[in-house]
Order: sequence, then structure tokens, then C-alpha cells
Amino acid sequence: MTELDWHADRTDLSNLVLLDRAPESEGIDLKAVRLYRLQRVREEMEKRAIDALILSCPVNIRYTTGTRNMQVFSARNSPTRYLLVTPDRTILYEFAGCHHLAEGYETINEVRPALTASFAAAGDGVASRERTWATEMWDTIRHAVGQDAVVGMERMNAGASIAMAEFCPRIVDAQEPVEIARSVKSDEEMKCVRASLRATEVAVGRLRDAIRPGMTENELWSVLHQSVIAQNGDYCETRLISSGERTNPWFREAANKVILENELIALDTDVVGCHGYYSDFSRTFHAGPDLPTETQRTLYKTAHEQVQHNVGILHAGMTFREYAEKAWEIPPKYLANRYFVSSHGVGMTGEYPYLYHHEDFPSAGYDGVLMPGMTICVESFTGEEGGQEGVKLEEQVLITEEGTEVLSQFPFEEALLN
Repeated sequence: MTELDWHADRTDLSNLVLLDRAPESEGIDLKAVRLYRLQRVREEMEKRAIDALILSCPVNIRYTTGTRNMQVFSARNSPTRYLLVTPDRTILYEFAGCHHLAEGYETINEVRPALTASFAAAGDGVASRERTWATEMWDTIRHAVGQDAVVGMERMNAGASIAMAEFCPRIVDAQEPVEIARSVKSDEEMKCVRASLRATEVAVGRLRDAIRPGMTENELWSVLHQSVIAQNGDYCETRLISSGERTNPWFREAANKVILENELIALDTDVVGCHGYYSDFSRTFHAGPDLPTETQRTLYKTAHEQVQHNVGILHAGMTFREYAEKAWEIPPKYLANRYFVSSHGVGMTGEYPYLYHHEDFPSAGYDGVLMPGMTICVESFTGEEGGQEGVKLEEQVLITEEGTEVLSQFPFEEALLN
């Protein structure tokens, strides 16, 4: 495109056009994806007799409409943008000066300026701002769906929710309909999931190639982040990479610790990648230059066995309780440091359902049914309590009518398996 063409066709610079024409969008009908997701939300609203939803979580807004705007900022500064969904209309309340970002989206009927009802925005006038927010929102809702509307809300600050309750006595939690909607993916939506995974696998390959004793965990983690962003991914939700003794117990994030020779390096991607879809798989590497020790191989093979077994038992129609009963039995010496769930749902982030270990089901578990179109991450962390190192492995799979399809394709480490 010449400079003259660039100025002549400004529509080509919109968020929507650039996204739909991006390399990772090839062969994907993103309009169909957006309309499917909006319809899923409305179907779940109807099942629960919810007349209107007020969504403020940026991930849920993106799921429902396809629009995005400063997602991490929006999550931290709620409600700077929010979405009203009724059975036949969507109104996006957008951050100041950002109304143009929703241009062209078939999922948006109207864009209005958001009224930021927070202490940071209003200072000691926040209570008045919250009442104004609630008054204006209720006025819109009652004209759209009636005075007796049931309204679903999420993640608003407490004052705004209390003010809203003064007008609308029938407020319910918006989490359930949106989580259930998000849990089942369309075939077209799965193309977005695969595109995100392929880009993240490229990034993990570059990270693996970059491993050198003497570099820090932060330096290594930055390789992943740079590659994700360069491929039009969104961001890394966590910094879960650690080495050596920092691998056990799990959940230590990247630090300035220097990677030493022959240490294990454990990674959980947690990438909000292309099209906003989560790429969530875990791998553990060996720094070299020598071969892994027998202890390191035992940890790795144990984690691998757990993941492979649990992937193998998943199928459509399986209940969450049945999964807990049939899941791989964790050896006692690894039980204390087990991962907090056995498996979990995944879409634009980690999501419903959580599938708990047999040991945890009585206290934390809940029942439900695995359905075709659900995407599930099967987890393992294997490390002895007080042990020197641990191994983190995880696969992302799709529940199909026939069984499962393993979506994550990054290879396991032959030197640690054999």
C-alpha cells in the first residue's frame, strides 16, 4: 500500500479490519465467531430468565462482542468500560475518547461514553457518581426490557452495585450464564483456539532454544513474551517460569535467579494469544550440558503418566464426579505438592469447569457434565514435599463426540522421558 492509498482508505486502519485480515485470521470467519458467542450469552440469559446483563470484565466483553480496549487496565480500573446486553440490543459504554474502537462490529448496536464510577475518577464525590451511574443505567434498562427486569451484574465496585439495587430489586450474578456460554466452543471458534496455540508453540520453541546456563529466569521468560506479542498475541497472564530449587513447590514466578547447569526449568504458558484465546500448556526443560539425572527423569515420567492417563479418560457425557473417581492416583509422596486442580476449562482465560482431584472433591468439587466443544487443560505438578526440584506438565484438549483431540502440539522432552 502506497502512502497515498494509506490516506485514501482509512477504514483499513480500524481495529476490526486489521484483525480480520491478520495472518492468523486466514480461513476463519470471525464475524461468525462473534455472532455465535453473542448468541450463546443470550441463550443462557433466556434459560435463567435474565432480561439484561451488565458486563464489566474485559474478557467477558470481548467474548460477547469481539471488542477489546486496554484489557489489563480495564480489569484493574473497573468500571471504565462496560456492556449492556438485552435480548435484542447491545450497548457498549466505552472509555473516554475510545468510541471509534467499536466501529464496524456487528455485535454492537450503540456506543455510549462510560461513566467511570470509581474513587480514582470521582474522589469524594464517588457516591454521587455511583448514584448517577445507577440512575442512568436503570433508566436505559427499564425502557428496553421493562420495570420488572431481572438484571445480571458482575465486577462492579460495591457502591455502584448497592446504588443499582435501590432501583432494581431483582439483581442476580452474571457469572453463571457467561461462564456456561463460554464453555462450549463452535467449530469456527476452535480455529481461533488453534491459531493461538500455534503462535504460542512458536514462542515456546524460541524459549527452549534460548536456554543457556548463566541467564536469568527473567531473561528467558522475556523471549516467550516478545515472540507472543510479535505474533499478535495479547499478553502473558502470569510469569510462571522457574528453575532448579525454585520449581518445587510450584507457582514461583520468574525472577532474577540465574539458571545453573543441569537444572530443570518449568514453564506454564498462560498466554492470552491470538484472537484473545488462551494458550495454556506446560512443559519442563533441562538446562544441560549433561544428561538429566535419574531423579529428574522419574519426576518427569511421573508427571507425563498422570497427564496421559487423565487425557485418556475424558469423554463427552462424563460427569465431573466420575472424572475425579477415575483420575490418575497421585503417589503419596507427591500428594502434598499436587496442582490445585486436576483439570480445568479454558477459552479466553482459564474458565469453568474446574475438575478436582479425588482427594479434594469432597471439600471443593461440584458436579456437572463434560460436553462436546469444551476445551480442557489437564494438569500435573510432580514434586516431593521438601524435594529439590519439580516438573510441571499440561496438555490442552478438546472434548469431541468421539473422545478427545489433543490441541497442544509442543513435544515432550525425549531426554527426560527415556
